[in-house]
Amino acid sequence: MEELQEKLMQAEETSEPAQNKEKKPGKFRAFLRRKDIQFSPKRYGIDALGAMAQGLFASLLIGTIIETFGSQLHIPFLVDIGGFAKAATGPAMAIAIGHALKSPPLVLFSLAAVGYAANNLGGAGGPLAVLLITLLAAECGKAVSKETKVDILVTPLTTICIGCGTAMLLAPGIGWAASSLGGIIMWATELQPFFMGIIVSVVVGVALTLPISSAAICAALSLTGLAGGAAVAGCCAQMVGFAVMSFRENRWGGLFAQGLGTSMLQMGNIVKNPRIWIPPTLASAITGPLATCVFQLQMNGAAVSSGMGTCGLVGQIGIYTGWISDIEAGVKAAITPMDWIGLVLICFILPALLSWIFCLILRKIGWIRENDLKLSIGS
Repeated sequence: MEELQEKLMQAEETSEPAQNKEKKPGKFRAFLRRKDIQFSPKRYGIDALGAMAQGLFASLLIGTIIETFGSQLHIPFLVDIGGFAKAATGPAMAIAIGHALKSPPLVLFSLAAVGYAANNLGGAGGPLAVLLITLLAAECGKAVSKETKVDILVTPLTTICIGCGTAMLLAPGIGWAASSLGGIIMWATELQPFFMGIIVSVVVGVALTLPISSAAICAALSLTGLAGGAAVAGCCAQMVGFAVMSFRENRWGGLFAQGLGTSMLQMGNIVKNPRIWIPPTLASAITGPLATCVFQLQMNGAAVSSGMGTCGLVGQIGIYTGWISDIEAGVKAAITPMDWIGLVLICFILPALLSWIFCLILRKIGWIRENDLKLSIGS
Protein backbone atom coordinates (compact mmCIF):
# COMPACT_ATOMS: atom_id res chain seq x y z
CA MET A 1 0.00 0.00 0.00
CA GLU A 2 2.81 2.38 0.88
CA GLU A 3 4.47 1.73 -2.48
CA LEU A 4 1.18 2.39 -4.25
CA GLN A 5 0.71 5.70 -2.41
CA GLU A 6 4.24 6.80 -3.33
CA LYS A 7 3.60 6.02 -6.98
CA LEU A 8 0.36 8.03 -6.89
CA MET A 9 2.14 11.00 -5.31
CA GLN A 10 4.88 10.85 -7.95
CA ALA A 11 2.27 10.69 -10.69
CA GLU A 12 0.53 13.78 -9.26
CA GLU A 13 3.83 15.70 -9.06
CA THR A 14 4.73 14.87 -12.65
CA SER A 15 1.25 15.74 -13.89
CA GLU A 16 1.13 19.19 -12.23
CA PRO A 17 3.47 20.91 -14.74
CA ALA A 18 1.48 19.50 -17.64
CA GLN A 19 -1.72 20.78 -16.06
CA ASN A 20 -0.18 24.19 -15.49
CA LYS A 21 0.94 24.28 -19.10
CA GLU A 22 -2.61 23.60 -20.17
CA LYS A 23 -4.01 26.27 -17.86
CA LYS A 24 -1.71 29.06 -19.02
CA PRO A 25 -2.88 29.13 -22.65
CA GLY A 26 -6.45 28.88 -21.37
CA LYS A 27 -5.95 31.93 -19.17
CA PHE A 28 -4.35 33.85 -22.03
CA ARG A 29 -7.20 33.05 -24.40
CA ALA A 30 -9.69 34.07 -21.72
CA PHE A 31 -7.82 37.36 -21.29
CA LEU A 32 -7.97 38.03 -25.05
CA ARG A 33 -11.68 37.25 -25.11
CA ARG A 34 -12.30 39.56 -22.17
CA LYS A 35 -10.40 42.35 -23.93
CA ASP A 36 -12.06 41.61 -27.29
CA ILE A 37 -8.67 41.17 -28.97
CA GLN A 38 -9.10 38.97 -32.03
CA PHE A 39 -6.11 38.03 -34.19
CA SER A 40 -8.18 37.34 -37.28
CA PRO A 41 -8.03 38.27 -40.98
CA LYS A 42 -11.62 39.51 -40.77
CA ARG A 43 -10.97 41.87 -37.87
CA TYR A 44 -7.77 43.32 -39.35
CA GLY A 45 -8.14 42.81 -43.11
CA ILE A 46 -11.83 43.59 -43.52
CA ASP A 47 -13.26 45.48 -40.55
CA ALA A 48 -10.24 47.70 -39.81
CA LEU A 49 -9.34 48.28 -43.46
CA GLY A 50 -12.89 49.19 -44.41
CA ALA A 51 -13.15 51.60 -41.48
CA MET A 52 -9.83 53.20 -42.39
CA ALA A 53 -11.07 53.87 -45.91
CA GLN A 54 -14.08 55.69 -44.48
CA GLY A 55 -11.81 57.74 -42.23
CA LEU A 56 -9.72 58.66 -45.27
CA PHE A 57 -12.84 59.65 -47.18
CA ALA A 58 -14.11 61.80 -44.30
CA SER A 59 -10.87 63.78 -44.13
CA LEU A 60 -8.38 63.84 -47.02
CA LEU A 61 -10.76 63.13 -49.87
CA ILE A 62 -13.69 65.30 -48.83
CA GLY A 63 -11.17 67.99 -47.92
CA THR A 64 -9.58 67.76 -51.37
CA ILE A 65 -12.99 68.07 -53.01
CA ILE A 66 -13.90 71.16 -50.96
CA GLU A 67 -10.49 72.75 -51.50
CA THR A 68 -10.55 72.13 -55.25
CA PHE A 69 -13.98 73.66 -55.70
CA GLY A 70 -12.93 76.57 -53.49
CA SER A 71 -9.88 77.18 -55.66
CA GLN A 72 -11.80 76.98 -58.93
CA LEU A 73 -14.62 79.22 -57.67
CA HIS A 74 -12.18 81.59 -55.94
CA ILE A 75 -13.77 81.14 -52.51
CA PRO A 76 -10.99 81.28 -49.87
CA PHE A 77 -13.45 80.16 -47.19
CA LEU A 78 -13.84 76.76 -48.87
CA VAL A 79 -10.11 76.47 -49.45
CA ASP A 80 -9.49 76.93 -45.73
CA ILE A 81 -12.15 74.38 -44.79
CA GLY A 82 -10.65 71.85 -47.19
CA GLY A 83 -7.22 72.42 -45.71
CA PHE A 84 -8.47 71.80 -42.18
CA ALA A 85 -10.16 68.56 -43.24
CA LYS A 86 -7.02 67.32 -45.01
CA ALA A 87 -4.89 68.12 -41.96
CA ALA A 88 -7.01 65.69 -39.91
CA THR A 89 -6.34 62.72 -42.22
CA GLY A 90 -4.11 60.71 -39.89
CA PRO A 91 -6.24 61.08 -36.76
CA ALA A 92 -9.45 60.39 -38.70
CA MET A 93 -8.11 57.11 -40.11
CA ALA A 94 -6.69 55.97 -36.77
CA ILE A 95 -9.89 56.69 -34.84
CA ALA A 96 -11.92 54.90 -37.51
CA ILE A 97 -9.66 51.84 -37.17
CA GLY A 98 -9.91 51.97 -33.38
CA HIS A 99 -13.69 52.11 -33.63
CA ALA A 100 -13.68 49.00 -35.86
CA LEU A 101 -11.54 47.22 -33.26
CA LYS A 102 -14.10 48.18 -30.56
CA SER A 103 -11.53 50.12 -28.56
CA PRO A 104 -12.51 51.61 -25.18
CA PRO A 105 -12.90 55.43 -25.10
CA LEU A 106 -9.45 56.24 -23.68
CA VAL A 107 -7.77 54.06 -26.30
CA LEU A 108 -9.92 55.47 -29.09
CA PHE A 109 -9.18 59.09 -28.22
CA SER A 110 -5.47 58.41 -27.77
CA LEU A 111 -5.26 57.02 -31.30
CA ALA A 112 -5.61 60.54 -32.70
CA ALA A 113 -1.97 61.23 -31.79
CA VAL A 114 -0.88 57.85 -33.17
CA GLY A 115 -2.61 58.48 -36.49
CA TYR A 116 -1.11 61.94 -36.79
CA ALA A 117 2.42 60.64 -36.21
CA ALA A 118 2.10 57.63 -38.53
CA ASN A 119 0.56 59.60 -41.40
CA ASN A 120 3.04 62.47 -41.20
CA LEU A 121 6.08 60.21 -40.96
CA GLY A 122 4.77 57.70 -43.51
CA GLY A 123 4.93 59.99 -46.54
CA ALA A 124 3.55 58.23 -49.60
CA GLY A 125 2.78 55.22 -47.42
CA GLY A 126 0.93 57.30 -44.84
CA PRO A 127 -2.39 55.39 -44.92
CA LEU A 128 -0.60 52.02 -44.82
CA ALA A 129 1.57 53.19 -41.91
CA VAL A 130 -1.52 54.38 -40.05
CA LEU A 131 -3.22 51.02 -40.58
CA LEU A 132 -0.35 48.83 -39.35
CA ILE A 133 0.75 51.02 -36.46
CA THR A 134 -2.76 51.78 -35.23
CA LEU A 135 -3.56 48.06 -35.11
CA LEU A 136 -0.61 47.51 -32.77
CA ALA A 137 -1.26 50.57 -30.61
CA ALA A 138 -4.98 49.89 -30.28
CA GLU A 139 -4.57 46.27 -29.24
CA CYS A 140 -1.88 47.19 -26.69
CA GLY A 141 -4.09 49.93 -25.32
CA LYS A 142 -7.03 47.53 -25.07
CA ALA A 143 -4.83 45.03 -23.23
CA VAL A 144 -4.02 47.46 -20.38
CA SER A 145 -7.36 49.27 -20.34
CA LYS A 146 -9.03 49.21 -16.88
CA GLU A 147 -6.34 46.89 -15.49
CA THR A 148 -5.04 49.47 -12.98
CA LYS A 149 -6.48 52.02 -10.56
CA VAL A 150 -4.86 54.82 -12.59
CA ASP A 151 -6.37 53.79 -15.89
CA ILE A 152 -6.75 57.41 -17.00
CA LEU A 153 -2.93 57.63 -17.06
CA VAL A 154 -1.85 54.12 -18.00
CA THR A 155 -4.13 53.54 -21.00
CA PRO A 156 -3.39 56.73 -22.99
CA LEU A 157 0.28 56.57 -22.00
CA THR A 158 0.59 53.01 -23.31
CA THR A 159 -1.38 53.66 -26.49
CA ILE A 160 0.40 56.88 -27.43
CA CYS A 161 3.93 55.79 -26.49
CA ILE A 162 3.72 52.46 -28.30
CA GLY A 163 1.96 53.97 -31.33
CA CYS A 164 4.09 57.08 -31.77
CA GLY A 165 7.29 55.23 -30.90
CA THR A 166 6.54 52.58 -33.51
CA ALA A 167 5.67 55.30 -36.02
CA MET A 168 9.06 56.93 -35.50
CA LEU A 169 10.78 53.59 -36.09
CA LEU A 170 8.74 52.10 -38.94
CA ALA A 171 6.66 54.75 -40.71
CA PRO A 172 9.56 56.26 -42.75
CA GLY A 173 10.44 52.77 -44.02
CA ILE A 174 6.85 52.11 -44.97
CA GLY A 175 6.83 55.41 -46.84
CA TRP A 176 9.99 54.45 -48.69
CA ALA A 177 8.48 51.12 -49.70
CA ALA A 178 5.37 52.86 -51.04
CA SER A 179 7.47 55.38 -52.95
CA SER A 180 9.49 52.56 -54.50
CA LEU A 181 6.42 51.88 -56.61
CA GLY A 182 7.40 55.11 -58.28
CA GLY A 183 10.53 53.42 -59.60
CA ILE A 184 8.34 51.07 -61.59
CA ILE A 185 6.37 54.01 -62.94
CA MET A 186 9.48 55.97 -63.93
CA TRP A 187 10.87 52.89 -65.67
CA ALA A 188 7.60 52.49 -67.52
CA THR A 189 7.73 56.06 -68.83
CA GLU A 190 10.90 55.18 -70.72
CA LEU A 191 9.10 52.52 -72.75
CA GLN A 192 7.01 53.06 -75.84
CA PRO A 193 3.75 54.95 -75.14
CA PHE A 194 1.62 51.83 -75.66
CA PHE A 195 3.36 49.71 -73.02
CA MET A 196 3.93 52.74 -70.79
CA GLY A 197 0.24 53.50 -70.93
CA ILE A 198 -0.68 49.99 -69.74
CA ILE A 199 1.90 49.76 -66.96
CA VAL A 200 1.46 53.26 -65.54
CA SER A 201 -2.31 53.09 -65.71
CA VAL A 202 -2.50 49.73 -63.95
CA VAL A 203 0.16 50.45 -61.30
CA VAL A 204 -1.10 53.90 -60.29
CA GLY A 205 -4.71 52.71 -60.39
CA VAL A 206 -3.90 49.80 -58.09
CA ALA A 207 -1.96 52.17 -55.79
CA LEU A 208 -5.01 54.42 -55.58
CA THR A 209 -7.20 51.56 -54.34
CA LEU A 210 -4.55 50.22 -51.92
CA PRO A 211 -4.05 51.95 -48.55
CA ILE A 212 -1.16 54.02 -49.90
CA SER A 213 -1.19 57.47 -51.42
CA SER A 214 -1.13 57.41 -55.22
CA ALA A 215 -1.31 61.21 -55.19
CA ALA A 216 1.80 61.43 -53.00
CA ILE A 217 3.65 58.99 -55.26
CA CYS A 218 2.79 61.02 -58.37
CA ALA A 219 3.79 64.25 -56.64
CA ALA A 220 7.12 62.80 -55.45
CA LEU A 221 7.93 61.65 -58.99
CA SER A 222 6.64 64.83 -60.65
CA LEU A 223 4.54 62.52 -62.81
CA THR A 224 3.18 64.76 -65.57
CA GLY A 225 2.91 64.69 -69.38
CA LEU A 226 1.81 61.46 -71.04
CA ALA A 227 2.72 59.44 -67.96
CA GLY A 228 0.48 61.71 -65.91
CA GLY A 229 -2.33 61.20 -68.39
CA ALA A 230 -1.96 57.43 -68.11
CA ALA A 231 -1.99 57.72 -64.32
CA VAL A 232 -5.25 59.67 -64.46
CA ALA A 233 -6.73 56.99 -66.72
CA GLY A 234 -5.80 54.22 -64.27
CA CYS A 235 -7.22 56.07 -61.27
CA CYS A 236 -10.47 56.84 -63.10
CA ALA A 237 -10.81 53.20 -64.15
CA GLN A 238 -10.67 52.10 -60.51
CA MET A 239 -12.97 54.78 -59.10
CA VAL A 240 -15.57 54.96 -61.84
CA GLY A 241 -15.31 51.21 -62.45
CA PHE A 242 -16.06 50.22 -58.86
CA ALA A 243 -18.76 52.89 -58.60
CA VAL A 244 -20.66 51.59 -61.64
CA MET A 245 -20.18 47.85 -61.21
CA SER A 246 -21.34 48.01 -57.55
CA PHE A 247 -24.37 50.21 -58.26
CA ARG A 248 -26.83 47.36 -57.73
CA GLU A 249 -25.50 46.86 -54.18
CA ASN A 250 -24.72 50.44 -53.15
CA ARG A 251 -27.04 52.59 -55.26
CA TRP A 252 -26.43 56.34 -55.49
CA GLY A 253 -24.58 56.72 -52.20
CA GLY A 254 -21.97 54.20 -53.29
CA LEU A 255 -21.79 55.71 -56.76
CA PHE A 256 -20.82 59.14 -55.44
CA ALA A 257 -18.70 57.83 -52.54
CA GLN A 258 -16.51 55.79 -54.90
CA GLY A 259 -16.81 57.83 -58.10
CA LEU A 260 -16.06 61.18 -56.48
CA GLY A 261 -14.38 59.85 -53.33
CA THR A 262 -12.19 56.76 -53.41
CA SER A 263 -12.20 53.16 -54.58
CA MET A 264 -10.28 52.35 -51.38
CA LEU A 265 -13.71 51.87 -49.81
CA GLN A 266 -13.71 48.47 -51.56
CA MET A 267 -10.50 47.22 -49.91
CA GLY A 268 -12.37 45.22 -47.29
CA ASN A 269 -14.38 43.50 -50.03
CA ILE A 270 -11.23 42.92 -52.10
CA VAL A 271 -9.67 41.06 -49.16
CA LYS A 272 -12.76 38.84 -49.01
CA ASN A 273 -12.90 38.26 -52.77
CA PRO A 274 -9.89 39.53 -54.77
CA ARG A 275 -11.68 38.72 -58.05
CA ILE A 276 -13.79 41.87 -57.75
CA TRP A 277 -10.58 43.79 -58.56
CA ILE A 278 -10.32 42.23 -62.02
CA PRO A 279 -12.86 44.38 -63.96
CA PRO A 280 -11.52 47.86 -63.11
CA THR A 281 -7.91 46.68 -63.48
CA LEU A 282 -8.61 45.26 -66.94
CA ALA A 283 -10.36 48.51 -67.81
CA SER A 284 -7.29 50.51 -66.78
CA ALA A 285 -5.08 48.30 -68.97
CA ILE A 286 -7.26 49.36 -71.92
CA THR A 287 -7.82 53.04 -71.18
CA GLY A 288 -4.15 53.68 -70.35
CA PRO A 289 -2.73 53.07 -73.84
CA LEU A 290 -5.77 54.75 -75.40
CA ALA A 291 -4.92 57.86 -73.38
CA THR A 292 -1.27 57.88 -74.45
CA CYS A 293 -1.46 56.62 -78.04
CA VAL A 294 -4.84 57.75 -79.36
CA PHE A 295 -5.86 60.88 -77.47
CA GLN A 296 -2.41 62.06 -76.36
CA LEU A 297 -3.94 62.89 -72.98
CA GLN A 298 -1.39 64.75 -70.87
CA MET A 299 -1.36 66.00 -67.31
CA ASN A 300 0.40 69.34 -67.46
CA GLY A 301 -1.16 70.64 -64.27
CA ALA A 302 0.05 69.83 -60.76
CA ALA A 303 1.68 66.39 -60.53
CA VAL A 304 -0.40 65.49 -57.47
CA SER A 305 -3.52 65.64 -59.67
CA SER A 306 -2.22 62.65 -61.67
CA GLY A 307 -2.94 60.37 -58.72
CA MET A 308 -6.37 61.73 -57.78
CA GLY A 309 -8.55 60.35 -60.59
CA THR A 310 -12.14 61.57 -60.28
CA CYS A 311 -11.83 62.43 -56.58
CA GLY A 312 -13.63 65.77 -56.54
CA LEU A 313 -12.84 65.88 -60.28
CA VAL A 314 -9.32 66.93 -59.25
CA GLY A 315 -7.69 64.90 -62.04
CA GLN A 316 -9.90 66.38 -64.73
CA ILE A 317 -9.45 69.92 -63.39
CA GLY A 318 -5.70 69.32 -63.42
CA ILE A 319 -5.79 68.32 -67.08
CA TYR A 320 -7.91 71.37 -67.93
CA THR A 321 -5.66 73.81 -66.06
CA GLY A 322 -2.72 72.20 -67.87
CA TRP A 323 -4.39 73.01 -71.20
CA ILE A 324 -4.86 76.62 -70.11
CA SER A 325 -1.23 76.89 -68.97
CA ASP A 326 0.00 75.46 -72.29
CA ILE A 327 -2.08 77.95 -74.24
CA GLU A 328 -0.76 80.85 -72.16
CA ALA A 329 2.79 79.59 -72.69
CA GLY A 330 2.25 79.27 -76.44
CA VAL A 331 2.79 75.51 -76.42
CA LYS A 332 -0.82 74.75 -77.33
CA ALA A 333 -2.93 76.71 -79.81
CA ALA A 334 -6.36 75.94 -78.37
CA ILE A 335 -8.47 73.33 -76.63
CA THR A 336 -9.81 71.12 -79.41
CA PRO A 337 -12.97 68.97 -79.57
CA MET A 338 -10.66 65.92 -79.62
CA ASP A 339 -9.24 67.02 -76.27
CA TRP A 340 -12.70 67.08 -74.71
CA ILE A 341 -13.71 63.79 -76.31
CA GLY A 342 -10.58 62.10 -75.02
CA LEU A 343 -11.09 63.50 -71.51
CA VAL A 344 -14.72 62.35 -71.28
CA LEU A 345 -14.08 58.91 -72.82
CA ILE A 346 -10.96 58.09 -70.82
CA CYS A 347 -12.13 59.44 -67.48
CA PHE A 348 -15.82 58.50 -67.45
CA ILE A 349 -17.45 56.59 -70.29
CA LEU A 350 -14.92 53.85 -71.05
CA PRO A 351 -14.11 52.98 -67.40
CA ALA A 352 -17.82 52.69 -66.64
CA LEU A 353 -18.66 50.65 -69.73
CA LEU A 354 -15.65 48.31 -69.65
CA SER A 355 -15.84 47.61 -65.91
CA TRP A 356 -19.58 46.94 -66.12
CA ILE A 357 -19.08 44.47 -68.99
CA PHE A 358 -16.20 42.65 -67.30
CA CYS A 359 -18.11 42.53 -64.02
CA LEU A 360 -21.20 41.16 -65.77
CA ILE A 361 -19.10 38.33 -67.22
CA LEU A 362 -17.60 37.51 -63.81
CA ARG A 363 -21.05 37.55 -62.21
CA LYS A 364 -22.29 35.12 -64.86
CA ILE A 365 -19.51 32.62 -64.16
CA GLY A 366 -19.86 33.01 -60.38
CA TRP A 367 -16.57 34.75 -59.65
CA ILE A 368 -18.46 37.77 -58.30
CA ARG A 369 -21.48 36.98 -56.16
CA GLU A 370 -24.36 39.05 -54.86
CA ASN A 371 -23.24 41.58 -52.21
CA ASP A 372 -19.52 40.94 -52.84
CA LEU A 373 -19.31 44.68 -53.62
CA LYS A 374 -21.58 45.83 -50.80
CA LEU A 375 -20.25 48.78 -48.77
CA SER A 376 -21.12 49.60 -45.17
CA ILE A 377 -21.23 53.34 -45.77
CA GLY A 378 -22.73 55.19 -42.88
CA SER A 379 -23.19 52.08 -40.72
